[in-house]
Amino acid sequence: MSSKLVKTSIFCSLFALISVGCTSNPNNTKSSKSPQQVVDIHSVSAQGVGNKIGTISFQDTAKGLSITSKLSALPSGFHGFHIHEKGSCEPAEKDGKMGAALAAGSHFNPNHTGHGTPNEGHMGDLPVLNVDSNGNANTTVIAPRLKLSDVQGLAIMIHAGGDNYSDHPKPLGGGGDRIACGVI
Repeated sequence: MSSKLVKTSIFCSLFALISVGCTSNPNNTKSSKSPQQVVDIHSVSAQGVGNKIGTISFQDTAKGLSITSKLSALPSGFHGFHIHEKGSCEPAEKDGKMGAALAAGSHFNPNHTGHGTPNEGHMGDLPVLNVDSNGNANTTVIAPRLKLSDVQGLAIMIHAGGDNYSDHPKPLGGGGDRIACGVI
């Protein structure tokens, strides 16, 4: 061990209670955080992509992918919140009619599992998004099985309804229509 490192370690040990930011790193450099990616989120409808309603940021952590929303202009309540398999928020046709953000495809599900909780279902199943009575969602959720590199180029989706993490009584947790979207 270098004498500079030993001296730094001894100093830190002796003054740990009164020192702030003491490090045993001989170059006194701070470790860098994981990169953060910020994605614009827009309202969506069968007519196309609408106004920007805020941002969602993504950052790898030791506990999984941290997903932080700063959104407004949403209906209050709980909403299905998912990563979808394709990187598009455009409308598409399904069963003969246009639907909001259907070009994003289904939930991100590379392991071909059933719908379920964020810990055991589709990889794209996230904790529900809680929107306050003013239409704002300023919260952080953790996707424990994901990292940023897994979701690059995919869509993040907010649904009109909540998500019960089951396919009963409605498919995919009952989230229903897609109301907001962004491409990661």
